[in-house]
Amino acid sequence: MREALFYKKLLGKKVKCELCPHFCVISQGGRGNCGVRENQDGKLYSLVYGKSISAGIDTIEKKPLFHFAPGSECLSIATMGCNLHCLFCQNWEISQPHGEIFGQELEPEKIVQTAKENNIPGIAYTYTEPTIFFEYAYETMKLAKKEGLYNVWVSNGYTNPEPAKKAAKYMDAVNIDMKGDVKFYQKLCGVPNEEPIKETLKIYKKAGVWVEVTNLVIPGFNDKKEQVTKLVEWVKENLGEETPLHFSRFHPHHKMSGKEQTPQKTLDICLETAKKLRMKWVYVGNVSGHEGESTLCPTCGKVLIKRIGFETLTFKNKCDKCGIKVPIGGKKWMQ
Repeated sequence: MREALFYKKLLGKKVKCELCPHFCVISQGGRGNCGVRENQDGKLYSLVYGKSISAGIDTIEKKPLFHFAPGSECLSIATMGCNLHCLFCQNWEISQPHGEIFGQELEPEKIVQTAKENNIPGIAYTYTEPTIFFEYAYETMKLAKKEGLYNVWVSNGYTNPEPAKKAAKYMDAVNIDMKGDVKFYQKLCGVPNEEPIKETLKIYKKAGVWVEVTNLVIPGFNDKKEQVTKLVEWVKENLGEETPLHFSRFHPHHKMSGKEQTPQKTLDICLETAKKLRMKWVYVGNVSGHEGESTLCPTCGKVLIKRIGFETLTFKNKCDKCGIKVPIGGKKWMQ
């Protein structure tokens, strides 16, 4: 447990959390929307500092980050809690805490030491929402950067500008899930709208962080062609046509376990829609063996980087025929 950043003290020992756009006003003994930031005697504390609910080694492609340090492994960490309450969350057992906070004691120094001892080039803050364990992630990121490791976030992007700018100083790459339009966020995620997420994406892009975007396609909620078109146009206009864009298949989870998974045909339409709008690097996720897992030359269609699942099999960052180069971040950490 550690005193939180980004809050103000109010009258009557209340506090106002300013970490994310919920701006929770929390009374003595209460917790914020995320379930892991608590008012204790007029001070706000992070209950998950140093408490990792999950730690493991993943490929960077699993995040998914396809154009950053391809082929590398990362030490992935998470705590309990999230500031969204998605009805389809695949990690809902740990993202939606009720009561006691669980986790293994794992201090930032130990995380960095573990990565170094195992020759793992980077750390991913993932599985739940890194914004809500900001203090823990931030201290780890500073140590990791000092030791020459990379830091990547897998985030919902629902973060206020000041914390986003602070995190960006030590962040090398981020994948943010742009889930849908305002109705989608209100109905399925428990937040008023998607505008703060768009602003966070622009902050990271401006700060020089490597940015990739994922859209989880859920039948009947965000799979209409006009919805996909609107999302793609926003990414292209605000982040650029070179931004890697992932359309992922929905598998029924949590409170939407009775829904159908995304048909491959729908994902194919998303892929083609983005390509017709001249997005250069577009992918299909959660469909192992689909051609959309690989990086294709946007001009001739030749396979440049071959992937199956979360593994990069072959790598070529330039098309021999067209001369087009694949933009790659984090080259020094490639394996």
